[in-house]
Amino acid sequence: MRTYERSAADAAREKLPANTSFHPLATIKCDGPALFRTQAARDVACLLDVDQNVSSWQCQPLNRGGNAEQGTPDFLVMYADGHQRFLDAPDRKASDMTFRERLPGEYRQLSRAEVYDGYRLQNTRDLLQYGRWRTSLGDRVRLLAALDENGSLTLAECLGAIQETKPVAGIASLILSGFIEVDLDEALLGPETTVRRIRP
Repeated sequence: MRTYERSAADAAREKLPANTSFHPLATIKCDGPALFRTQAARDVACLLDVDQNVSSWQCQPLNRGGNAEQGTPDFLVMYADGHQRFLDAPDRKASDMTFRERLPGEYRQLSRAEVYDGYRLQNTRDLLQYGRWRTSLGDRVRLLAALDENGSLTLAECLGAIQETKPVAGIASLILSGFIEVDLDEALLGPETTVRRIRP
């Protein structure tokens, strides 16, 4: 499969202001400006940010210089194994897919069930409210040491290790940064949610 490479036109997109109409505002793995077509596209981006198989993603990758009339898929996703895929949110209409003929690689449109069924999206949106926070070194060391000693802790138990940062924000930041993990699919995040350390 041919890979899609960034060009000078792609760099020009980075001068465009980010679209702040869709929440949450923070992104983790976005390469370039966060320009979302709809809230559904923003929701897909939330899921991409917590997918361990995704290394980075770009918004509207064929939108040269911000010319939306050309048409473009919502995302170009780069995976950890080097694979790339163009991806669309489930609200994309078939009549708006003329760009597919000029895509230099694999394309897929997600179904509504893949995005909206279960707890993953709500949990991810909750975490991304703290996406711009950074956990202090002291808090990170304390929490990781506690997890090394105990194997796992509940979210409520982890709060005591976070002393320099706001506790929930600090834990959310460590989850989004890949230091610790929680099950995003089992239930809504709560005091009893199990927290484990991610080993490099």
